[in-house]
Amino acid sequence: MITIDEHRARILEATSALPAERLPLAAALGLVLAENVTSRWPVPLFDNSAMDGYAVRRADATAGAVLRIVADVAAGSSEDPSLGAGEAARIMTGAPIPSDADAIVPLEQTDLGTAIQETPPDQITVLTAPTPAAHIRPRGEDSPAGALAVAAGTPLGAWQLSSIASAGHDHVMAIRAPRVAVISTGSELISPAGTPKRGQIPESNSVLISAAARSAGAEIVTVVTVADDPAALRRALDELEADVVILSGGASVGAFDVVKAVLGGERGVRFDAVAMQPGKPQGFGVLDSGMLAFCLPGNPVSVAASFEMFVRPALRRLAGHTTIERAQVIRTAAVGWRCPPGRVQVLPAVIDGETVRPATNRGSGSHLVTSLAIASAFAIIPAEVERVEEGDPVTVMVLS
Repeated sequence: MITIDEHRARILEATSALPAERLPLAAALGLVLAENVTSRWPVPLFDNSAMDGYAVRRADATAGAVLRIVADVAAGSSEDPSLGAGEAARIMTGAPIPSDADAIVPLEQTDLGTAIQETPPDQITVLTAPTPAAHIRPRGEDSPAGALAVAAGTPLGAWQLSSIASAGHDHVMAIRAPRVAVISTGSELISPAGTPKRGQIPESNSVLISAAARSAGAEIVTVVTVADDPAALRRALDELEADVVILSGGASVGAFDVVKAVLGGERGVRFDAVAMQPGKPQGFGVLDSGMLAFCLPGNPVSVAASFEMFVRPALRRLAGHTTIERAQVIRTAAVGWRCPPGRVQVLPAVIDGETVRPATNRGSGSHLVTSLAIASAFAIIPAEVERVEEGDPVTVMVLS
């Protein structure tokens, strides 16, 4: 057997960020920025009001002063009204500051308060004298023109996209999402909604893998189920146009393990026994087309563990992320459990505050798929540990 680290290192050595493409902001959510974005303009673009109120000359706006209202400046207005001695302009939040004004008196600091008036009043009485530049957002206060708005390598969430738009851009160069094909193999598989006959089971691996890949930032381009028929698998592979193909089932040493027979025998994928439980049989290779091929076991818990340990880090790297691993924390074992000798245990688990427990009390079998429904983590137990005792510190991979 080889170690988890050895298998993962071989995968990541073959994995690098995909090419970037120019995309509208609406299509870039979740992708990684490929080039620095700088501000086309200063932010804010002009001196503007931070409050609804009155633009004043501080020299006139002493406490108790009565000011004549000579203009009304709305957000988006291009007007620059003149203000003489004893004059002020009603102004809305975000509106440009009149050149003659040097402070804002908020509505609530006048005798008229915040009562809504469709037309500006004839005059106001200032209750509290404003401080210098009170409630004025100066031009370029956030950033000057040419300043870095968002750095290359940044994952693009809603806040980053907003910053890019504020910097004057509606497109970005972003690393494209990996295109993933999913193939489930097995003559026993039927549609989840079908009625199984003897020996048949609902096909769930493609649902698991597709959803997990999408959560990792991938685009799913193909999902197929193939019987244990080498010719059918070859046809399915030849029709693919993807960056990655993820196959489940048929990767072990059984007489009908079609994935190993086709990809190992004809297409150069290397199959290994990895010292982990579940998920011992693993295959990986780069096909002639350049497509990365992951060959995972067939049992659902094995698929989930294998995806998290090997596939997800590769998809994250293809998408340009610098952080490719899940966060890990230390929690205290709430109960004791047995571990497989000589293999790292990757156990679906539930975190309860500062403790962790297995998601099922029936062991760590790769077939215990119902444990996945409540699992929020994987407990990672070293190969040399034969039993976890209640109270032991446990390394936990957090899945959310």
